[in-house]
Amino acid sequence: MNMDGKRGGSAALSETDDAAHADFDGSMFETSASRLLRAETVRMVEALLFASADPVSFDALAERLPAGADLGAAIAQLRQLYAGRGVVLFEHDGAYAFRTAPDLAHLLNRDREAIRKLSRAALEVLSIIAYHQPVTRAEIEDVRGVDTSKGTLDTLLEANWVKMRGRRRTPGRPVTYGTTLEFLNHFGLETLADLPGLDELKAAGLLTARIPDHLRAAPPADPDALADDEDALTDIDLAELGLLTPRVEND
Repeated sequence: MNMDGKRGGSAALSETDDAAHADFDGSMFETSASRLLRAETVRMVEALLFASADPVSFDALAERLPAGADLGAAIAQLRQLYAGRGVVLFEHDGAYAFRTAPDLAHLLNRDREAIRKLSRAALEVLSIIAYHQPVTRAEIEDVRGVDTSKGTLDTLLEANWVKMRGRRRTPGRPVTYGTTLEFLNHFGLETLADLPGLDELKAAGLLTARIPDHLRAAPPADPDALADDEDALTDIDLAELGLLTPRVEND
């Protein structure tokens, strides 16, 4: 009986050990797999951002990642990894990009920046658009107190710092202007809320003290959202403005 009891006890103990060992191995495997997925997600996001010349949106990154990947955690880890380094992770209106650390930007100045040096008129127009968008050319001139040449607006459009947003629902349906993601990217801003205060611009002489009451006092929270009195540009509008690429018909 004693021998049988010992054998029975040993068998029972062996089965318990096997079950515990199996659970332990499964847990360890799951943990290792999770760690591997997290590490690979960080590497993939890092590669996608380095390969892109423009900021990449959260949704665009998520589309390229495998199922189960925690994009938010990967971005947080990359932000921590690159903190204090020569290249840092910037967020621009929900899009991400690696950029030179702000305190090292002076090392990368190029001669071509002189070509992009804006005239005083262009700086005034850019400031008015940034702070009062959506804004029409007539409203820009109302703030400045002088006419705004088409060449000044063309310079800002060609630099991709300003875009045509839509048309105002007023007689003549004038075009409205606003800033672009490239504007935020170029000036190192995450959102329009990071712009200097209006008082600072007035002190620098970039804005006059006379601002029409009907204009916004601060940039919109969502610069891409159309205002209540604004319509989106249609193909007809684009064709009229010379912005629609002609369609090539096959013979």
